[in-house]
Amino acid sequence: MKILFFSDVHGSPESLAQLWKQKDARKPEQLVLLGDALYHGPRNPLRPDYAPPKVVPMLNAEKERIIAVRGNCDSEVDQMLLEFPIMAEFSTLFADGFKFFLTHGHHWNPSVPPPVAKGTVLAYGHTHLPQLERLENGLIAFNPGSISLPKGGNPPSFGWYENGHLQVLELETGKEMFSCDLHS
Repeated sequence: MKILFFSDVHGSPESLAQLWKQKDARKPEQLVLLGDALYHGPRNPLRPDYAPPKVVPMLNAEKERIIAVRGNCDSEVDQMLLEFPIMAEFSTLFADGFKFFLTHGHHWNPSVPPPVAKGTVLAYGHTHLPQLERLENGLIAFNPGSISLPKGGNPPSFGWYENGHLQVLELETGKEMFSCDLHS
């Protein structure tokens, strides 16, 4: 199975268009949005291309393939515009025998882990910092970073899963930043 993970769009149509180029080239079966789709949030700078009304139809065009969770900047008015559910605090996805716990990260994260089994991939966003590592508690922390407002000197990034292999990739080039074989 091929899954594209992304987070923290924050109303940037340019960043989402760049991600859609990666999507079109890689042909994932599922798209996972880990929150913060439209609103930039009070702590984030306003991008020059900030235009939530342009992001809405881009996301809705993929509504059949998107699994989304609610970010701390997502609201009920966002749900009124988007044609797929975004208000769940968490979701679970199974792929090729692996379990993914999907959340935004402002409630559940590596410091406050969810009550899930060892070996579960904790997929989250919120920090805008890419991460992919095995934790001491047996979980795999996976943050695809932000496609629009990366932090920590990182480039915009997204996540990719294919046949038991998980990666964080640079948005512009697709170059690998982190990888993890879930089989080992």
